[in-house]
Amino acid sequence: MSNITQQYLTFALGEEVFALETESVREVIELVSITRIPKTPAFMRGVINLRGHAVPVVDLRTKFDLPQVADTVNTCIIIVDVDVDGENSAMGAIVDSVREVFEMSSDQINPPPRMGTAVRADFIKGMGKQNEEFVMILDIAKVFSPEELQTLADVEAGAEAGVEADAETEAHAGVG
Repeated sequence: MSNITQQYLTFALGEEVFALETESVREVIELVSITRIPKTPAFMRGVINLRGHAVPVVDLRTKFDLPQVADTVNTCIIIVDVDVDGENSAMGAIVDSVREVFEMSSDQINPPPRMGTAVRADFIKGMGKQNEEFVMILDIAKVFSPEELQTLADVEAGAEAGVEADAETEAHAGVG
């Protein structure tokens, strides 16, 4: 088996440190105004307008059943790519803070533990170590069920129509 080195973006939720493969991360943005969408799951914080596109945003603390805390100056949104029915969709994930990008080789990653983490083991691709600290490497595709991803896609599509309608209204309102 070849030893593959990959880059990971690390972030914190409380005392826990998580990582995502950088190839699934589009960008990290500061916390912006989020529009709440009625009748969506509790972990669904709403949508943001990202350069004219509606992007659904989820609260990873809620998704992972971690205690809620107030947003801070370090709270930010990681924009990731998720696969919804074979299509790439952008989704935002609210985290307490982003730490850094670091490299880890496949031989430094252990299988996820069977118990003892706050997060369901099927969400975790593996466990790594960074500066003597355990890092849970998330499998972003498994964090959300197909039904939840479909809900995110539906929210995105509905909000996208709203963003376009707003732009259309502004264009017809004229400036003068």
